Amino acid sequence: MNNARQNERLELLAYFIFSIFLNSLGNALTVALNLGSALWTAAAVNLAKVLPLTLSSMLIISGSLVILTNIIILKKIDLKRVLGNLIFMLPFSWLVGIFAAWILKFHLTSLPLWLQVILDCVGVSFIAIAISIYQRVNWMLHPVDDLMQIIRFKYFKGNATVAQLIVFTPPIIAIIISLMITHQIYAINIGTLFALLFQGTLVGIADKLVFPKLKHRNLATKI
Repeated sequence: MNNARQNERLELLAYFIFSIFLNSLGNALTVALNLGSALWTAAAVNLAKVLPLTLSSMLIISGSLVILTNIIILKKIDLKRVLGNLIFMLPFSWLVGIFAAWILKFHLTSLPLWLQVILDCVGVSFIAIAISIYQRVNWMLHPVDDLMQIIRFKYFKGNATVAQLIVFTPPIIAIIISLMITHQIYAINIGTLFALLFQGTLVGIADKLVFPKLKHRNLATKI
């Protein structure tokens, strides 16, 4: 019995670590290509142009604000949950910066535009798949994905598409404010539109097709 439980934990740990790396890689790929990032990353890129902050720092700040939002929605402070958000967010933010710098060395922007667009959509798809995996493991989540998880199951009966669109509202507002200040827009392109239209749907599809034996865990105690 103990061996079975230990094996299950090791399997979940492998899923979890893989999902963090996949999410970081997907975000970094979209940032490096500059053909449109997922909206929260795009918002961080634009805000980093307004404020004297690095992308990694902006991701940490925005994530911290979302943690506060989650506390307000749940109407309680769950220290274990908050700690999990922070543990997830810090290496994720660091890895995005590391992966983006590494990918830039390959000069992907010199590739044909059609291939860049495909790679950018692949990056967004990586993000969606990663979200699906670690939402199902449900040990700890990035604050933004925790927000989606809360809204998805608390208000929309598990509908990932609708929940994702709601969660995209704050970064859209942040991008508009940044545009008003700098009169320029960054990391917004066809990849952003792809994320806006399809990321939530892709999460739902990945729930069924990517590691289908991995089911949503601990929802009753988390939401």
